[in-house]
Amino acid sequence: MTMASKLTAVLAAAKAENRAALIGYLPAGFPTVAGGIEAAGALIEGGCDVVEVGLPHSDPVLDGPTIQTADDIALRGGVRIKDVLHTVAEVAAAHPEAAVLVMTYWNPVDRYGVARFAADLAAAGGAGCILPDLPVEESEEWRKAAGEHGLDTVFVVAPSSKDARLAEVTAAGSGFVYAAAVMGVTGTRAAVGNLAEDLVARTRATTELPVCVGLGVSNAAQAAEVARFADGVIVGSAFVQRILDADGDQAAALAAVRALAGELAEGVRRR
Repeated sequence: MTMASKLTAVLAAAKAENRAALIGYLPAGFPTVAGGIEAAGALIEGGCDVVEVGLPHSDPVLDGPTIQTADDIALRGGVRIKDVLHTVAEVAAAHPEAAVLVMTYWNPVDRYGVARFAADLAAAGGAGCILPDLPVEESEEWRKAAGEHGLDTVFVVAPSSKDARLAEVTAAGSGFVYAAAVMGVTGTRAAVGNLAEDLVARTRATTELPVCVGLGVSNAAQAAEVARFADGVIVGSAFVQRILDADGDQAAALAAVRALAGELAEGVRRR
């Protein structure tokens, strides 16, 4: 019997409280490396159970304009993979109650070295990786390295995924399944896509893993709506936008993301 992973334990604790987990996303190095570490901590202080630390990418094909803007700020600030790992280490050490993941496209991991990235992420206290563009068929090297270091591998499924494909993806993943609520890129939306509930039901038919929904959630009402049928609610662009709106005022940015996390945490409890 293997010990439950950090991510599994955190999600199970939320379930034991009869609520969905709240998962927040922010890119490392945004607005600065130090500022990003503080902001990720504020998410947890506000009520996030899990934090996804984004690895900024010059061509973030799945991300909408808000996260692209944040990635651009981070990259212009000179953020590197070592800064992403430093962010994970600082946040994980300061907040042992939360699980800290890295959300990254595959190319930077491949260039850094698959075994090296897994080892360094685990050493930093990371709980796993979300790899939105890594096909399951090409993931064996990563999954082996991740498994050796106790890291979870979260794959993304979309409303367009056929049932047979869902089964392939969920069989390969661990931690949770990331269900993209809508077709298209990340960003806040006026309404959460009606495809999400169907996708969660179809995904659950293939796996015992928790199914967490992201793309589009930006307020407590939407969080409550998703929490009704999902195991976790993932929020990214809304947090990034709060920091952009603070226009360089770090104290205001931290207060804003902490407040939003608090509102969303209330939302995931209204089931």
